Amino acid sequence: MSEILSQIFQVGFFAAVIRIATPLVFGTLGELFAERAGILNLGIEGIMMLAAMTGFSTAFFTGSLWLGVLAAVLAGVVAGLVMGLLTVSLGLSQHVSGIGLTLLCSGLSFFFYRLIFGQPSTLPAIKPFETVALPWLAEIPVIGPIFFNQFALVYLAMGIVPAAAFVLFRTPWGLNLRTVGENPHAAYSAGVSVTAMRYQALLLSGALMGLAGAFLCMAQYNAYTFGVISGRGWVCIALIVFGQWNPWKSAAGAILFACIDALQLRLQASSAINLPYQVFLMLPFVLTIVGMALVSRNALAPAALLKPFHKEAR
Repeated sequence: MSEILSQIFQVGFFAAVIRIATPLVFGTLGELFAERAGILNLGIEGIMMLAAMTGFSTAFFTGSLWLGVLAAVLAGVVAGLVMGLLTVSLGLSQHVSGIGLTLLCSGLSFFFYRLIFGQPSTLPAIKPFETVALPWLAEIPVIGPIFFNQFALVYLAMGIVPAAAFVLFRTPWGLNLRTVGENPHAAYSAGVSVTAMRYQALLLSGALMGLAGAFLCMAQYNAYTFGVISGRGWVCIALIVFGQWNPWKSAAGAILFACIDALQLRLQASSAINLPYQVFLMLPFVLTIVGMALVSRNALAPAALLKPFHKEAR
């Protein structure tokens, strides 16, 4: 037990937790905006994968990491637009459309990666983002190295959480979005374009998912592999339920998952517990399922989630 505690109470451990949580925060907030508008975007896993491949390829050939991030965001926006065409304009099943989009985006990422790079004996790699130490703040004992000596995208994630909460709960646009997700007919009667709001939510959702994919390939790792997402998109959907469709609670859930993930990585490298490494790998996902099962009993999803909007229906 003492060895396990020694693995946890280290500055490096908590700094790693923040980094591991970053793509989950981006993806979770992206999914949150979509679901708040009444759209369950099950395409998140594929969108993150396609964005990661697009961003990595752009950075590899241009040498610019920020161009790679922009390309990843644009890939996510395009995927969000496709999801909008299927679910908002055509009114198709959100479950089927989302899973189909995940399969499509995953297939496209595999196809274009093979088309661009072939089957190299060694993985193509880039020079990833480097940590940026904020003056003065990074020198604060304990807190400084954890929060203020991180990647630029980590700082962006830190700012997006309060920004998302402010936009959702303190702006007219956020009020319209939540109304569309709860009662689209009331929103339409009040002069709000349900179609436009849902499209805007899906485009924003795709952009944030693109940031998640970009972070994984250009900050956390320096290469693209077919398993780079590793189910993080599905975890984000679970974190929405865990956080009860609230940005702050969902971000807290992402940090909790990251904490467990970072712990299992450290335990694999130690001799504190003699178990197969597969047990450690599945630990964060098992605890996520347990946590979601416990919280979901009292979770109230947006009333119009999964329901297509038809003007003539009342």
